[in-house]
Amino acid sequence: MPRSVLQRQGPIAAALAAFVTVGIGLGLVVTNPSMEDYEEHAGEQLVAFLSSELCQGEGLPMVLQLWIRDCPGLVASQQAALAALAVNATSRLNLGVVSLFTTKIGGNPLLPGLTLPEVEVLTLGVAGQFVLLRTVSDPGSLE
Repeated sequence: MPRSVLQRQGPIAAALAAFVTVGIGLGLVVTNPSMEDYEEHAGEQLVAFLSSELCQGEGLPMVLQLWIRDCPGLVASQQAALAALAVNATSRLNLGVVSLFTTKIGGNPLLPGLTLPEVEVLTLGVAGQFVLLRTVSDPGSLE
């Protein structure tokens, strides 16, 4: 190839790389999850977490186990309320192309002798998806 063709390919490749990079960046900005997206995600995650923590094994005191016949169903029926609780306890760091959501909930007495588990969750929101980065929990207390 003549030298002039090779010299022109460098700037063309650089421009193409810049165009692709800007396109990917814009795509990430457009798909950066909102607080509403996180609310839906958090509600689903809280239902799963509380169902496993409260409804399996010795999560509930024996008296409550006898009284509550369908613990997972009861927890699932509260998904909207749990999602609202999560959003009220969440802070969002919006970095444009990604967001970091930090949720701190629990530790409150639910019933006499039953304290909700305390949980802190750090979640990365990117490209319309959520990636759990860290979870720290205290099991609560059943007296």
